[in-house]
Amino acid sequence: MDIQVNDVSKIYGTGENKAVALCHANMTIHSGDFISIMGPSGSGKSTLLHIISGLDTPTSGKVLYGDTDIHHGSDKELSAFRRQKIGFIFQQFNLLPVLTAQENIIMPLLLDKRQPDNAYLQEIATFLGIDSRLNHLPHELSGGQQQRVAIARALIAKPDIIFADEPTGNLDSKSGGEVMKMLCDLRAKMKKTLIVITHDPHIAEMAERRFTIIDGVLSEVTVR
Repeated sequence: MDIQVNDVSKIYGTGENKAVALCHANMTIHSGDFISIMGPSGSGKSTLLHIISGLDTPTSGKVLYGDTDIHHGSDKELSAFRRQKIGFIFQQFNLLPVLTAQENIIMPLLLDKRQPDNAYLQEIATFLGIDSRLNHLPHELSGGQQQRVAIARALIAKPDIIFADEPTGNLDSKSGGEVMKMLCDLRAKMKKTLIVITHDPHIAEMAERRFTIIDGVLSEVTVR
């Protein structure tokens, strides 16, 4: 399923307080793409990700998943769509501290009243090297292990697309590199669409298609 971002803008405030976070952004995301979007803090890259993924609404423009404008349904429909079609990985691991790693991973399924595929869960956990840590609480895990749990949580519902917003921002360079390699390998193995927001040029260069965003203006910089 292709995603079309058509002339999307996001404006906060009015008059003298008006701030343009995103300015007439256009892009096509093809099924199976690996895309990085790079820009400095405050450039609009997280705003773009939030709009494409349905976490925020544009001031103008459309985001189409196939023929469906995701911002024109009800909040309930959009929430269900996100749970079933999209996986999220953030800089903050956002793990619930009172739940084990396994309980954190399967939480999206339980919210949708679905039972986990235990064989699939074990496959992901083994690939990420956390299969022996599933019964541990988040505070018993290293930062890299916590982010791997977050990756497993993003994948557990078998989404079509994964959005990762500064996924290594809270990790040292060694752990961050390991996590990104695992994420890239998983994406290739499972043929997922992966969109990574980053300010790190080394991570951006891992992607097959690369975009930059500066002052809300999006440009593709991939050399074809």
